[in-house]
Amino acid sequence: MKYAFILLITVIVASCGVKVPYDNNLRDEFNLNSTDKIKKVQFFTSATIIMEKNKEFGNQQTGDDGALVTNSSKQQDRVIIPINTKCVFDNFGPNGELIVRFEVGVGKTISFAMRQNQSSTKYYLIADWTTEKGGKLTYGNESFYATSISGNAYLMVKRKNLQKTKRKDRVVKGMKV
Repeated sequence: MKYAFILLITVIVASCGVKVPYDNNLRDEFNLNSTDKIKKVQFFTSATIIMEKNKEFGNQQTGDDGALVTNSSKQQDRVIIPINTKCVFDNFGPNGELIVRFEVGVGKTISFAMRQNQSSTKYYLIADWTTEKGGKLTYGNESFYATSISGNAYLMVKRKNLQKTKRKDRVVKGMKV
């Protein structure tokens, strides 16, 4: 009974996949160069991605009692994609980047690509990181700024190793004289 329980736990743990970074080695190993093959792959994010868009409104005027009034308001829109969020392949970009989709809608995609100056072949979030507000990117046909921590996000996939073993045991009882 004890051995059956250990075997059951081993089978359950072995059947679970491990999330690994998607890189060129996996792409080449599984031949994921075509759109048909890569569309079947489930991708995940390695870190939380936060995109923000701020709009500020304001005016200055004189009140009824002669006081100077400054009126200002701020509207902040945020899109948060938590760690391990599932996403699907949408298209290839012009420079080989992967464009993935997290939800249905026009332009609701984010691009990931390898970084030019690093030896790592992981596919990281692409944004214009030259601004001090964060990385500028487009999501849902609107401009957002990704927070600096979002720059560490890369694509992951679940990898399983399946191994089948057939075993036939026979217990010999021995012989009596």
